[in-house]
Amino acid sequence: MKLRADSFLGNALVRCGFALLSVWARTIRFQIEDRGGLLREPESARFIGALWHNRLLLLPFVIRKFLPTRRGVALISASRDGEWLAKIVHCFGFDVVRGSSSRKGATAMLELAEILQSGADVVMTPDGPRGPVYTPGDGIVFLAQRTGARIVPLNLEYSGCWRLRSWDRFILPRPFARVRVILGQPLLVPPTDDEKGFARERDRFLAAMMALVEMR
Repeated sequence: MKLRADSFLGNALVRCGFALLSVWARTIRFQIEDRGGLLREPESARFIGALWHNRLLLLPFVIRKFLPTRRGVALISASRDGEWLAKIVHCFGFDVVRGSSSRKGATAMLELAEILQSGADVVMTPDGPRGPVYTPGDGIVFLAQRTGARIVPLNLEYSGCWRLRSWDRFILPRPFARVRVILGQPLLVPPTDDEKGFARERDRFLAAMMALVEMR
């Protein structure tokens, strides 16, 4: 029987994992490159933050360090594995919406749209939870079109790291590594009338995301 994240032992492991991750992150040197002027945007502006799945480990620390006054919610898979990640994200004080392209996708999109309309931000991994790596699904483009919120491409580049043997070659920064936090130009996604138009906007979003990526 698999260990459940909501069990007594599971909760204990989450707390230990959060403590270890917090100590680990204190050794990291963060540098920020605000290429799109996000830090100068008013708090009333709504955004959808987009980060590739293999770079998400340190994102809560980045948000807490550089964007402490913005309210936001993270989209996390409705899978059992996603439950562990959701609990860790809760440890940072952030809210989550559970769902993905394969499970509870439509319900999650509606909930995220309501959150954006309420004035909060949303953070998504467009190639999660199972990939293919660096290949965005339709959800983030659909959400941007439905709400009018701009997508902000995000990226983390590491001076030293390990790569896991997962589908996305998940990145673990080495202790005392330097991490460049890159905030891209906010991208407005206009409505489209057909599949070809939608595909063009998805490709435009993909190009904006990959323009920030150096280590693949």
